[in-house]
Amino acid sequence: MTETAVASADAGLSLKELARRHGLSASGRLPSLTEYSRTLWSYRHFIRAHASAKITSSLGNTKLGAVWQVLTPMINAGVYYVIFGLVLGGHRDVPNFIAYLCIGVFVFQFTQSVVQTGANAITGNLGLIRALHFPRASLPLSAALVEIRNFIVALFVLMGIVLLTRVPINLEWLLLVPLLLLHSIFNLGLGLFIARYGSKVRDVKQLIPFIMRFWLYGSAVLYPVSKFSDVLSGWQLQVVEANPLLVFIELARHALLTDVELANTPTVLWIQATVWSLVVGVLGYLYFWRGEKGYGRG
Repeated sequence: MTETAVASADAGLSLKELARRHGLSASGRLPSLTEYSRTLWSYRHFIRAHASAKITSSLGNTKLGAVWQVLTPMINAGVYYVIFGLVLGGHRDVPNFIAYLCIGVFVFQFTQSVVQTGANAITGNLGLIRALHFPRASLPLSAALVEIRNFIVALFVLMGIVLLTRVPINLEWLLLVPLLLLHSIFNLGLGLFIARYGSKVRDVKQLIPFIMRFWLYGSAVLYPVSKFSDVLSGWQLQVVEANPLLVFIELARHALLTDVELANTPTVLWIQATVWSLVVGVLGYLYFWRGEKGYGRG
């Protein structure tokens, strides 16, 4: 009996076509933005659990534990008050200088903490990255989530400080809710950006303390914002007053204090805060996504 050869359905197909037919994809390929976002959302429980584990591990070996989340900005505010309030006489330039200073320090500390933890999000978790397959954005996002939780706790302490300085509660305090949302989006984008950049340029971690110190002095944290208009004018003053951290700090002071001098009108500040949050949030996410397949290699 003559044997008859039966042609396979896969005969004549290239390797790429065969892989596509059987649902295979190239190893290490960059997923589409939509696919990556969908996968990242599916890992939301992992992000939350990783953030909780970081909080437990970071504070578990200290006697005061979670109290340090509040003590750190309060101690910083106390040091700055002695230097800039008493020694340099800043308390004479601003009514209710204690609350004014604390608001600036607490809000600035929020961004500073996200930047510091974001810079180490990839390089500090190389073992986890090389052992498991998951969207790498989970790591800087979980680090930022820890700082968001800490800042929410700090906000209640901050409101208590403001009340102790005899500032009455009013409806404008509710503005802290949208402000927290915008500031968190901004910090998430900034954390994602610094996470990728820090994984490529390891030396950036050594520069961060100096960068943040310069940013501190340029954000009117320690002195009234009117100091800038005394020495700057025109486009230079506009650039300084558009500083995102200055904008968020000014909005927090507007919400919690009464009759406080602002860099711009509240409407302009809210527009600036929204623009900064969207631009930094979106660009930071895109920048991190583009480097997804390179994390943990080399």
